[in-house]
Amino acid sequence: MNNIFKPKLYTILKTGISKHQVYSDILAGIVVGIVALPLSIAFAVASGVSPEKGIITAVVAGFLISLLGGSRVQIGGPTGAFIVIVYGIVEQYGTNGLIIATILAGIFMVLFGLFRLGTLLKYFPHPLVVGFTSGIALVIFSTQIKDALGLSIDNVPSGFYDKWVLYFSQLGQINRIALIVTVVTIAISVFSKKFVSKIPGSFIAILVITPIVHFFHLDVATIETYFGNIPSGFDFNIPKIHLLEIKNYLEPALAIALLGGIESLLSAVVSDGMIGGKHRSNTELIAQGIANIVTPFFGGIPATGAIARTATNVKNGGRTPISGIIHAITLLLIMLFLGKWAKLIPMSCLAGILIVVAYNMSEWKSFISILKGSYFDILILLTTFFLTVFVDLTVAIEVGVVLSAILFMKRMADISENRIEYIVDNDIIEDYSALPDELGIYEISGPLFFGSAKRYSELIEELGMKSKVLIIRMRHVSFIDQTGLRNLQGTIKILKKEGVKVLLSGVNNEIMQDFEKYHMEKLLARELIFNNFNDALNKALEMITSLPHKKTAQIAS
Repeated sequence: MNNIFKPKLYTILKTGISKHQVYSDILAGIVVGIVALPLSIAFAVASGVSPEKGIITAVVAGFLISLLGGSRVQIGGPTGAFIVIVYGIVEQYGTNGLIIATILAGIFMVLFGLFRLGTLLKYFPHPLVVGFTSGIALVIFSTQIKDALGLSIDNVPSGFYDKWVLYFSQLGQINRIALIVTVVTIAISVFSKKFVSKIPGSFIAILVITPIVHFFHLDVATIETYFGNIPSGFDFNIPKIHLLEIKNYLEPALAIALLGGIESLLSAVVSDGMIGGKHRSNTELIAQGIANIVTPFFGGIPATGAIARTATNVKNGGRTPISGIIHAITLLLIMLFLGKWAKLIPMSCLAGILIVVAYNMSEWKSFISILKGSYFDILILLTTFFLTVFVDLTVAIEVGVVLSAILFMKRMADISENRIEYIVDNDIIEDYSALPDELGIYEISGPLFFGSAKRYSELIEELGMKSKVLIIRMRHVSFIDQTGLRNLQGTIKILKKEGVKVLLSGVNNEIMQDFEKYHMEKLLARELIFNNFNDALNKALEMITSLPHKKTAQIAS
């Protein structure tokens, strides 16, 4: 159990933290708390629940995720990814059903961690993740049109197509003031960072627009219009659970658990790259699970690691879980002493904030990039995207995973059939022991795809850190998918940052075309990519000869 669940905070406290770092973490936590306030309210309202539930989630879940998590800098709370799922559950099962589904999801996540499935969730193919993330972004955008335009619609259809049919039929009823508020909010959120980098644009927009709307009695709907007063505290409630109905919540609970697990681990991986750290996947999953088990009893909604808030934490100097704990305390104090004023926030202002969030999470550049790739990746991307938008996120994830596995098996079958015709580069040296200590050589022994990419990247990085020059042999790499390419690029970036020179050998024509398509030359010069090992070796030896000094390193074959 100690090897599976080992919170980062415990380890850091054991080794000690400097006073300067504690001070930096406190300041970062306060900034992130301010960033999280408008987002927590907006995510809750868009999910079909009252605004305080978003703040409660950020306070309770954010505190527990930082206290027990496996990442140094992860910030937990409600995120845009859950809006679609939560809205659907509330619409079908009510708030009590959401509480039960969230608790079950927490149990699933704890089990994922205990059974060491943390590494497996990181192997979801990149086109699958981009597909449902982009789909969620489009759905979020569509849910905000009513408030963004100030339309007086009592019941908005849940279906994507039906929503837009209704919106177009109501275009003559647009509230111009609400539209102006939305546009100004978007403008402030996007452009304010050019002038004020520390305070988030969404927070500035609320501080500027809310008083103007209130004092000039502008005709726009506010949080108070739909939800009344916002409580300045929270209570402990036990949901009504009927054992015979538990089966109804298993599917949405599994969707919450999978989505929460994927997003939290993606956030942890991104933050690792920013601080040069290593998170503990299974510990993180267990902590996320505990947070989702506990939070609903206080009135919260599903929570996970938030990539944007985690990045804000790192950029403001946060390096330990203390910053995440301070972020939760900051939000608690705001809720207790300033929460009553939040009811005055215009709904069109929240809509503007969420439209910006939807744009940022759309990953449209990655979407377009994948459309230029193999038809396998395109099929996974578009299937997941359209199922998310027009059917259901749960179905999209399930179908996407199965489709990815089927297509992978198809690619493996094709490779087996063509293996006789496969030509590798002419190899002369197999014994690396006679080579200089400064030179490391690592050979990838098969396809670089979503199932193997992460492990290969870890091994390459580990060896590369012990070398001055590293040759990555790719003679047996028959294909590389989007996930493999991203992992390889990420590893090369890390090694280059540490001063390690990287060369590639045995790159076949098909993979070379993929490199050109995705602009690998921006990361690795074309003259450092070779189609045979001998040329790569000669170039590596030439590089070592020109080094100012040598270091002893372990060579792996």
